[in-house]
Amino acid sequence: EVQLVESGGGLVQPGGSLRLSCLASGFAFNNEVMTWVRQAPGKGLQWVSAINDGGSFTTYADSVKGRFTISRDNAKNTLYLQMNGLKPEDTAVYYCQNSDGLRGQGTQVTVSS
Repeated sequence: EVQLVESGGGLVQPGGSLRLSCLASGFAFNNEVMTWVRQAPGKGLQWVSAINDGGSFTTYADSVKGRFTISRDNAKNTLYLQMNGLKPEDTAVYYCQNSDGLRGQGTQVTVSS
């Protein structure tokens, strides 16, 4: 059974940082491109970042470029998203997604003073 379990969300003040994790199981994690997407209240899914199977290539939405860093540890079947310089508009539920489009339950990130 494919499982993706996100964690690390929370409430943070503007300018703060969070590190999200996504533990994957049930598929060949080290062979797949992995993606972070997010859904803000009342809005649709927004693509945030992606990383190739080996971790050598990353790409970001313009809205997070320079603030967020995606990475992975294939030995631990874990995907990460380091988020710095958080803004209120980053408030959303964050999901990791595999190449089949499967997502976990998400982790809530709230940026507010």
